[in-house]
Amino acid sequence: MKNNTRQETRESGLKWRGRLWLEGSEGTFLGYGRVVLLERIRESGSLAQAARSMEMSYKHAWDLLASMNRQAGGKLVETSRGGKSGGGARLTPAGERAITVFWEYHARFQEVLQEMTAKLNEVLCDAGSDDDENPDLSVCGNGLDVLGARPGRR
Repeated sequence: MKNNTRQETRESGLKWRGRLWLEGSEGTFLGYGRVVLLERIRESGSLAQAARSMEMSYKHAWDLLASMNRQAGGKLVETSRGGKSGGGARLTPAGERAITVFWEYHARFQEVLQEMTAKLNEVLCDAGSDDDENPDLSVCGNGLDVLGARPGRR
């Protein structure tokens, strides 16, 4: 008699992946890297420091910020010029909201990808599980890919 209290989870080794970004009139408005840049500006109070921490040129960071500000219709970051006392940068309330909204949708997107992967594993791993005569129909645990080709055969 089988013990039905524990379900065996089989996986194909395949996983849905994806990237999420918000497009505006100029192309990318907000994405992972841009949000990290905003967070680094918030942490350091400096666009130059934020750019350095991401191994990005100051000009590239400035261009990204300018693009985000234009597409937002208002400033996400307010900057002050350098000089003797040094410059600075700080997020506006709109910049803070942009970060919050992006991470909220990013988390939801990751959940959808996990659900899709679980469903894919159900479909692929059940593909041959009832066929004891031909166990090679399943792509789980035997090295077959989705198309059913054997390893090393292309």
